[in-house]
Amino acid sequence: MASNESSQDIQYPALSPRFWHGMPSWIWYRELAKNGFKVSPSKLHIALGVSFFTPFSDLLGFTQHCVFGSIIARTELAGPPLFVLGHWRSGTTLLHELLDLDDTYASPTTFQCFAPRQFLLAEDLVTKYGGWLIPNKRPMDNMKAGWALPQEDEFALMNLGAPTPYLRLMFPCHEFPFQNTLSSDGFTAEELKKWKVLFDWFLRALTYKSKKPLILKSPPHTGRLGILKSMYPDAKFVHIVRDPRKIFPSTMKLWKSLDCVQALQTGDYEDRLKQFVLNSLTTMYTSFERDRIGMSKDQLIDVHYEDLAKDPVNVVRQIYEQLGLANFDSIEPLVQNKKQQDKEYKTNRFGVDTAEEAEIMTAWKGYATQYGYA
Repeated sequence: MASNESSQDIQYPALSPRFWHGMPSWIWYRELAKNGFKVSPSKLHIALGVSFFTPFSDLLGFTQHCVFGSIIARTELAGPPLFVLGHWRSGTTLLHELLDLDDTYASPTTFQCFAPRQFLLAEDLVTKYGGWLIPNKRPMDNMKAGWALPQEDEFALMNLGAPTPYLRLMFPCHEFPFQNTLSSDGFTAEELKKWKVLFDWFLRALTYKSKKPLILKSPPHTGRLGILKSMYPDAKFVHIVRDPRKIFPSTMKLWKSLDCVQALQTGDYEDRLKQFVLNSLTTMYTSFERDRIGMSKDQLIDVHYEDLAKDPVNVVRQIYEQLGLANFDSIEPLVQNKKQQDKEYKTNRFGVDTAEEAEIMTAWKGYATQYGYA
């Protein structure tokens, strides 16, 4: 039986850090002003807590820049990045964690993504003594959480001031921003320049810390394949897909769970959220299918979540063989061990009624047909 644990059931300490704690004060106050400071009374403690913390965050960020700024600028990537692509709730986290078992690579951690301007100074201290600040499970699916676990770099981009739709988390009752950045040709020239500079800076900072090639996972990158190819021509890409009838309700739960914990507003925005979810997949995959044309099999591989969940060892082996990655023999026992450890984990079971299924399969017909879910 699937767990019915909700985000409200996850116990967050009173001082639990929100995504915004690593954000520069000028971005934090800019977003508050853009949204008319319309913070719901029940969320006021979050706004006040982050506002109180931002001067300390700015000081750490400034200090890190003074100490490491020129070093990061000179740092070269240790090797071509490996990107995990796929829509939210399609299995990207599971795939990321399996690939992260290979210690010849490094992945950005939760702390590094929450505090990209401060992690070189503060990560070791916080992860050693601040484990109690973060719950041990994610609110949307009950998977493990922790400062040291691999995380989406999109959160780092948000906290660095890059244009990203993740800013919708602050004020979900308002218009969702930067939906255009879910497509490689949707950025304005100014947005694209800023995004590239901040993304490349973050990868250099991660490389300075780890001295290893990077594995990066962020669902919005699925629609940015063309940008990533141009920036890192030798990069490798693992793309995961899943039944749309599972993706849609799970993605709705994802955003609602995050909003419950992180957002500065409460209210009824179900219709806007539903349209955002439906439109996002279409936008990302129109771009993705266009950008993948001409790519070789040793640069991009497609995998199905259903296969990965059933037989992770063989799927990871196929990824290594097709992309020409080394070191699978050394991680095979680790993948097998993780499979055994995850046996007790039950995925949430989501159902959709007939009308909703018809709507999903109509809106996402191209995706469903392309990947065998029609």
